[in-house]
Amino acid sequence: MPSSDPRQPSPASRQPGETPSPEKGPQPSGLPPHRQFLLFLWFAVGILLIFHYLDTTDREVQTELTYSQFLAAVDAGQVETVTLRGQSITGQYKEGARAEGEAMRFSTTRPDVEGERLLERLESHGIEIIARPLEPPWWQRVLIGALPWILMLGLLFWFWNRMQQRLMSGGGPLGMGRSQARRVTSEESHVRLTDVAGSENAKREVTEVVDFLKEPGRYRALGAKIPRGILMMGPPGTGKTLMAKAVAGEAGVPFFSISGSEFIEMFVGVGASRVRDLFKQAKEQAPSVVFIDEIDSIGRARGTGMGGGHDEREQTLNQILAEMDGFEEHESVVVLAATNRPDVLDPALLRPGRFDRKVVLENPHRQARRDILAVHTRDIPLADDVDLMHLAEITTGFSGADLANLANEAALLAGRRGQQEVDWACFSDARDRLLLGEAKDVGLSESERHIVAYHESGHALLAYLLPNADPLEKVTVLPRGRALGVTAQVPDEDRVNFSESYLRDRITVMYGGRLAESIVFGEVSSGAENDLEQATKLARRMVGHWGMNRRIGPVMVSHSQEHVFLGREMAQGRDYSESLASLVDEEVRQLLTDLESRGRQLLEAHRAALDALAAALEAHETLEIDQIREVLAGHMPASSRAT
Repeated sequence: MPSSDPRQPSPASRQPGETPSPEKGPQPSGLPPHRQFLLFLWFAVGILLIFHYLDTTDREVQTELTYSQFLAAVDAGQVETVTLRGQSITGQYKEGARAEGEAMRFSTTRPDVEGERLLERLESHGIEIIARPLEPPWWQRVLIGALPWILMLGLLFWFWNRMQQRLMSGGGPLGMGRSQARRVTSEESHVRLTDVAGSENAKREVTEVVDFLKEPGRYRALGAKIPRGILMMGPPGTGKTLMAKAVAGEAGVPFFSISGSEFIEMFVGVGASRVRDLFKQAKEQAPSVVFIDEIDSIGRARGTGMGGGHDEREQTLNQILAEMDGFEEHESVVVLAATNRPDVLDPALLRPGRFDRKVVLENPHRQARRDILAVHTRDIPLADDVDLMHLAEITTGFSGADLANLANEAALLAGRRGQQEVDWACFSDARDRLLLGEAKDVGLSESERHIVAYHESGHALLAYLLPNADPLEKVTVLPRGRALGVTAQVPDEDRVNFSESYLRDRITVMYGGRLAESIVFGEVSSGAENDLEQATKLARRMVGHWGMNRRIGPVMVSHSQEHVFLGREMAQGRDYSESLASLVDEEVRQLLTDLESRGRQLLEAHRAALDALAAALEAHETLEIDQIREVLAGHMPASSRAT
């Protein structure tokens, strides 16, 4: 219905691009703060007056005498009792001894010199003497009696005021229902899209959102509607949070950032209340951006049997769905969310009208890695021998966060070495530390060192010989991380698709260490545990996932496709027969056996090269690819692969 107030413009009368003023939420109905203070002050004064009245009414009416009058009354035998409090004297007349119009009690003050003489005088007349401690002034007595009540009253006023504010803002008792989102204004946000390197496809997707937040009228004039929400998906460290901050920084609008887990508390309903408070703030300050990081912590699929229908997480999710549905067309609020588990999200979140767009951020390719390194090294003094493109080539598979960590580790190494610039050696050592693990001193015996040298030589020689294996970079017998030795291979290109020949050669290289031990020593050690694990997993995926087996055929036989939240019985169920499962196991075992036999034949045919490489490793501990070529030059046929 149109507004009945002629001063309020109707929605149809707004100009294109005009952002309506936000509606005011419920205002507190209590007194303003200055009036609350005055009310508290009047209460405090009233309490003081009441205690003063009670203090004065408790005292009997007394006649004030001079000291001479008091002594005269004593000598005349008119005084019955005397109470001494310091220099103050109070007393009581004998019955019928007081003058007309005087009270039964009197008070006076004695001089300092009259102490002992006065006592003797009183005792000689048989007057009862009472000694009491000196009382504080009346205002102190009143203050001591009234102060606890004033403090209690002030505390009650404070609690009442805080509770009123929380309740009127939808926060609930003690503010637990208030949003925990961190608000970043356009002045505080310094991140721009130029700071997000290597994500060009994602930046193109979010540029439209930035343009809309800057100039909403231009799009509304064409009848366009901005996407309600944008879901950014990708592995950890690919820059999802940084992209959200860049959107807010570029658009120059308030940015509300919160993690999905911050909505959830032990009290039911707190999460939903926080969602309401967050979206209320965002609408009041529209245009604005709401960013929910790790949304999978509250956006998991409902109805999975976890917590029932009244689960706190599900109530929070329901409130998010309701808030995103409640956006009006004129409310320029964009919701960004990030997750690395899009497969577990509730379908209601992903439908059009909520998260309309899905932006995928993958690990950067070679040129993108070079751009990211340029961003993270712009404040680092680089030596002349540092080639960022070559560094990008040998960091295949690194995410943006990994590259930032690499630049920082290289700078730390240069600082520890006392250098003024960060040279190539620092970057190379930092990369080895991140990729291979920290070098450590295990203290291997000579026999163990001999076995490790042959183990790593077996990996290195097969990687050197096989035509489809990743190029060999270096091999070392220095323990790094959890490994006693490392054979490093660096892909010469960014692989997104794996051929069968590449996978077969990769598994064969994994068996190289175990085969070298078997050929040279006649037995194998436990050092090949990780190699066997990785080879088995890869072979099972070749047979059961990728259809690279003739007997199994183009069939998907997976052990891990069940829903992650289903019960145990459902998780153990499968949609293929026992005979097919047995056949898969048989073919996986056959594939691994064939590849192991192939690797054994190659190593036995090049036994002299294996011995030479192992001897060089024991002597030098680490061999780069150029050194490996020199060692193998006199022991390899001319037709062998030389990478």
